[in-house]
Amino acid sequence: MRQSKTVTVSIACPPRRVYDFVSNPENLPTWAAGLGRSVSRVDGKWMVQTASGPMGIRFVDDNDLGVLDHSVTLASGEEIRVPMRVVGNDAGSEVMVTVFRLPGMSGKKFSEDVTLVERDLEALKRTLEGKGTNA
Repeated sequence: MRQSKTVTVSIACPPRRVYDFVSNPENLPTWAAGLGRSVSRVDGKWMVQTASGPMGIRFVDDNDLGVLDHSVTLASGEEIRVPMRVVGNDAGSEVMVTVFRLPGMSGKKFSEDVTLVERDLEALKRTLEGKGTNA
C-alpha cells in the first residue's frame, strides 16, 4: 500500500454550493494554484496550464453524493486519480482530498504535495466564505 494523507477543511458554506463551485474546472485557478494557473477547454477536454506544461483534468459525473474525484493526466500520459469529497456538516461543509505518495516519489516531494493541497483547500475556504475572490 502506498503512503497517503487525507487533508480536510471545514467551510461555512452549504455542501451543494461547494460541490457546484469545485466541480466546475473553470474555477480551478481561483482556489487550486497548486494544480495550475489557467484552464481551457481543448477538443472537448479540460486542460490546466502548469509549470510542467499542460495537463488534462476530468471530474467524475455530477452526483448528489458529494463525490468530486478527478483524474489528472500528465504530459507523459500518466493518469493520477485524486479522491475528493464534500460532505455536509450542519449548514457547512467538510472537504476532503486524499493525497497518495506516487511510486518513486521522495518523502520530501510527498510532503510538498500535501502542503500544496492544504494551501489549495484553505484558498477554497477563503473564496467560498467570501474572504478572498468572490465565488
